[in-house]
Amino acid sequence: MPLNMKSILDAVKEAKGKSKKRNFAQSLELAINLQDVDPKKSGNRIQELIELPHSAGKESKICVIASGEMALKAKRAGANLVIERGDLEALMGDKQKQKELAKTYDFFIAEAPLMPLAGKSLGATLGPRGKMPTPVPPTANIADQIKKHRKMVLLRMRGQPVLQCRVGNEDMADEEIAENIQAVVRRIEGKLKRGIKNVRSIHLKTTMGTPVKVAV
Repeated sequence: MPLNMKSILDAVKEAKGKSKKRNFAQSLELAINLQDVDPKKSGNRIQELIELPHSAGKESKICVIASGEMALKAKRAGANLVIERGDLEALMGDKQKQKELAKTYDFFIAEAPLMPLAGKSLGATLGPRGKMPTPVPPTANIADQIKKHRKMVLLRMRGQPVLQCRVGNEDMADEEIAENIQAVVRRIEGKLKRGIKNVRSIHLKTTMGTPVKVAV
C-alpha cells in the first residue's frame, strides 16, 4: 500500500517533536531502506535527480557550463558559477581544481554543444560523484533551469540498499516537508521492480535527532 499523506505528516510532527531545539534550523533527512535489491547488480543501482515541490530549506549551489548569450543569462539568473569554453579547456589538466568544483557545487548544468568537452574535462571527477552535468539546448531558458535545480535532490545507491536525502528543515511547514517526502517516495517506487514491496522501511530524522519510522 503506498504511503498516505497522514502517515507522512505524523512522522514529520514526531521527528520535529523529538528534536531538541538547537541554535540553527536542523535539516530533515529521509532514509529509504530497500529489500530484495542487490546493489552490486548494475541494473539495480538507483541514481535519481528529483525536483521537489518545495525547496529543501538549503539553497543548492549551481554551476552552469555555457558560452555566449547563455553564459550571460546564467550570470544574470544568479548561477553560483559560470564556466565558459576557455575555462573548461583550462580545467582539463587541473585535478585539484576539478575536485574543488565537485566538492563546492551541488549541481551542474551544461549547454548541450559543450557537453563533450565538459565530459572530457570533468567527467572523471563528476561521474563517480553522480554530478555529471544536465545537458540543456542552447535555446533553453537557463533561469528556469537554475530555479528547477535549486529544488533538486540527488538520491544515489552506493554499496548498501539505502537511499538518503534532505527533504526540508525545521522552519518549513509540516505539509511542505510531507509533500517533498511523498515526491521522493513516489519516484523511487516507480524505479523499483516490485514498487513499494521493495521498501523495507522509511525513516525521517532531524540533523541531530533520533530517527522516526514512517508507516508504510
